[in-house]
Amino acid sequence: MTHAMASAMRPPFPAERGVDVYNKKLGMWVFLASEVMFFAALIGSYVILRFGAPGEWARPGIVLNIKITAFNTFLLICSSVSMVKAYAAISDGDPRKMRFWLLMTILGGATFVGIQVYEYFHLVEHGFTPAGVREGSELAELVKDGTLPAATMGLYGSTFFTMTGFHGFHVTCGVLSMAYLYFVKALPGKITPQDYAGIEVVGLYWHFVDLVWIILFTIVYLI
Repeated sequence: MTHAMASAMRPPFPAERGVDVYNKKLGMWVFLASEVMFFAALIGSYVILRFGAPGEWARPGIVLNIKITAFNTFLLICSSVSMVKAYAAISDGDPRKMRFWLLMTILGGATFVGIQVYEYFHLVEHGFTPAGVREGSELAELVKDGTLPAATMGLYGSTFFTMTGFHGFHVTCGVLSMAYLYFVKALPGKITPQDYAGIEVVGLYWHFVDLVWIILFTIVYLI
């Protein structure tokens, strides 16, 4: 009976892992702080280069497929919601639901990356590259007839692929981290209602990645 009472009074994380869990969260917050500075530098550079460019900036709708990227944005937001549900499920003591929602988050993130790769292939096929517009391409014709500004297309291509490419890399890292949690930790039952630090820490990273994309989508695809 004494043992049962001790078990009932046990905190969500084992006492011997309390400091360790705190350190993991602290480490993630410090890492995210550095990521904030990294993306702030990228976004700030883009804003300065765009509004300080010697000429008009190409309208996003002419070069980019806004509709498919809007769907991709919605998909990433949904994956953030499913990550919240995975965390809520395991904190409520339901590992089965946690595994389901974690898998949904992985699929959502992987689909996002897949659509972004498709977008890149589509853009390059039509002549939009990190170096600008490829000669002899469909977009090169739009530059010739004045639909696209020739002076800023190189700057536009380099900033677009740099920002979205680095974000895509971060999403890929998040998907790999969640896949590790799912196959190595969750399926064997190593993530329990008593110890779910991995879900919490990776969840913080995933929400940050989603927030950054919403900002990028707004300034790159909508403005």
